[in-house]
Amino acid sequence: MEPIISKCGYRCDLCPAYEANLKSDADKQRMCEAWAKYFGSQVPPEAITSCAGCLAGGGDETCSVRPCAIEKNLDNCAHCEQFACDKLKPKMNFVEENVKDLSNVPEEDYNLFIKPFISKECLLKIRESLET
Repeated sequence: MEPIISKCGYRCDLCPAYEANLKSDADKQRMCEAWAKYFGSQVPPEAITSCAGCLAGGGDETCSVRPCAIEKNLDNCAHCEQFACDKLKPKMNFVEENVKDLSNVPEEDYNLFIKPFISKECLLKIRESLET
């Protein structure tokens, strides 16, 4: 599958809530447990619905990044002149601010529950490719 990069740099295609990845109630339960463990989130499994990703109109309804990028007609924030603005910083720093020690995260959990939300690395790679 081709990477699906949201406006803020999250990897929709890797997200456990992405519609192609969320297949069962067991997936929802595991996701809730991991999000509680790593991010302190207390979302019950029944509140989890599959997401089409922000590029397809899904995603977090409270997100301030997506409407801004759409208004500026940007593929994602890596293309913005005001890159790393105050709207984007919470998304870019989400993992670093919530998971203090990545060395204690098992590889499978990292790939499933952490990697999709490493926005900064993703956006910086895109910005670097734009400069060359």
